[in-house]
Amino acid sequence: MSKITDYIKQSIVELKKVNWPTRQETIRYTLGVLVLAFIVAIILGFIDFGLLRAFNLIIQR
Repeated sequence: MSKITDYIKQSIVELKKVNWPTRQETIRYTLGVLVLAFIVAIILGFIDFGLLRAFNLIIQR
């Protein structure tokens, strides 16, 4: 049982050392990730659309 309490105490000490981001940083990083994901989704959508059109052209011949 003492190992568990030691582990929890050490975990709390380590968590106090963590440099947590501010609210503004978290919002900025989240928006950055969402924008990047949206851009990648659009690019992959265009690639998928182009490959689908090319595949259909090949099959129709």
